[in-house]
Amino acid sequence: MSTVLPDAAPANWVDRHAPAPLRPWLKLGRFDRPTGIWLLMLPGWQGIALADAGMGRAPDPWLLLMFFVGATLMRSAGCAYNDIVDRDIDAKVARTAGRPIPSGQISVRAAWSFVVGCSLASLLILLCLDVWALFLGLASLVLVAAYPFMKRITWWPQAWLGLTFNWGALLGFAAAANGGFPIRYWLGDSYTFFAPGWGPFSGAPGLPAILLYAAGVFWTLGYDTIYAVQDLEDDALAGVKSSARRLGSAAPRAVFGFYVVSITLVLAAGWYGHLGVLFWPFAGLYALSLLRQPQRLKLDNPAGALKLFKSNALSGLLLFLAIVEGFWHGTI
Repeated sequence: MSTVLPDAAPANWVDRHAPAPLRPWLKLGRFDRPTGIWLLMLPGWQGIALADAGMGRAPDPWLLLMFFVGATLMRSAGCAYNDIVDRDIDAKVARTAGRPIPSGQISVRAAWSFVVGCSLASLLILLCLDVWALFLGLASLVLVAAYPFMKRITWWPQAWLGLTFNWGALLGFAAAANGGFPIRYWLGDSYTFFAPGWGPFSGAPGLPAILLYAAGVFWTLGYDTIYAVQDLEDDALAGVKSSARRLGSAAPRAVFGFYVVSITLVLAAGWYGHLGVLFWPFAGLYALSLLRQPQRLKLDNPAGALKLFKSNALSGLLLFLAIVEGFWHGTI
């Protein structure tokens, strides 16, 4: 029987409306917990907006839609793959014991079929993009494949998740910058943002995109440390490593530090990306949305930690809007 999982909203649409036979599959792909889709998709949207702002145009709605669908599929594939690898650990943790694989609702073989199906559908989207985006998309599979094992070998699997989840910032930038083709974009006598002299790969993401990616890594390190607070006791019993366990009572201060670094890198990306004046107040809202979180983080309040984690979808959307606004109002 499929039950509401602890970190899903009690009134989520899967448990309310989805046909009973489909519920385990939708939960395998985390469709009952859409926050992760936003957190994977938004770095890609931000990268698209940054590239387009540099070329004086608004983000392409079709490209944004493609990244939404691609993020949904890849997040589903990644979650299912993670559950396959972690099925024995998940069975020992209260929050994850009811997931479809450890609870026996879906077999490992069937879950692999789900992973392959979602991945192939994502590949079809990737093939519609330019050479650099295709290269970056395929390269991300190394990060995805390694992630489930990080909690076994390092106290900082949240940092690896940051490298993985924010890869879309580079991919989105490359896809928008090249307009679907591996070509250079020239502004006057020079081209902006791109790494020169790479032959057919001359549209490589440059400094603003790299700064945005690095900002996302520290953002994820912060919000996933908050997420890991939910499992402090169970992770200790299961021998699972996490930044929350490593930091202990210093976790709120560390999250504050991670967010300060993220905000600094975001501002640097806006500066070197020559974004317009309205980027800055929206970036300020992004900063405020982050800095309020460590002040409210309590290690003995897992429900509160989950609420703070979910608020990061709004934070990421604020940053996307900041970059879009940077296009509409000239340059600094």
